[in-house]
Amino acid sequence: MYLGGHAQINACGVCRLRGRCISKPIGLRQWVVHPFAQEKQDARSVYQGTGLGMSIVKSLVEQMGGAIEVDSEAGVGSKFVITIPFEIAAAPKPVKKTLSGVSYSIAGLHLLLVEDNDINAEIAKRLLIDRGAEVTVVHDGKQAVKIFADNVQGTFDVILMDIMMPVMDGLTASKKIRAMERPDAKTIPIIAMTANAFKEDAERCIIAGMNAHLAKPLEIDKIISAIHEDLI
Repeated sequence: MYLGGHAQINACGVCRLRGRCISKPIGLRQWVVHPFAQEKQDARSVYQGTGLGMSIVKSLVEQMGGAIEVDSEAGVGSKFVITIPFEIAAAPKPVKKTLSGVSYSIAGLHLLLVEDNDINAEIAKRLLIDRGAEVTVVHDGKQAVKIFADNVQGTFDVILMDIMMPVMDGLTASKKIRAMERPDAKTIPIIAMTANAFKEDAERCIIAGMNAHLAKPLEIDKIISAIHEDLI
């Protein structure tokens, strides 16, 4: 019967448990781990239990590749030393900080949203406005080229460009904007928004002069992260 004690684990993976218990001084090492073994087994014993505790501990320790040692003295108590091998974990690798999980703000930015689907345009506009952005919406690439050319330099901070659109697609519109003879035409971030999510689709967007490629359905946090990545 265990009456109390304490445990310590050192750097080598050795767990030492010391405490007082009712013990049998003769042949204890063999006796204590036997199932149902108790020092006092008569009906008048005040000690309760089934005598299974130490045999269960021994079985579990051995299953983990360890060993248990017992040192006992009648009237003084018993000391149990359990040794279990542990693997030392490798030092954690430094984590590179990324945009993931970082909160950015687009409050105050003026975004040109180019999207031919009215529902998609309305949803995206509402999400962006809710984050504090000013949003101008046009519905095809030709309108995007015209509104960009008709406004003074610095009017728009970012262009969010759909790819598959009537009249003029997003790739052609991006090329025309990049070809304009004005400084902001060369530097304004143009982010593709498209259902075409293959690697070759992203490569075509980059060749056309776009800065990033986002696959639909769009997630507002990914849009905001892409905006900040290209504005830095």
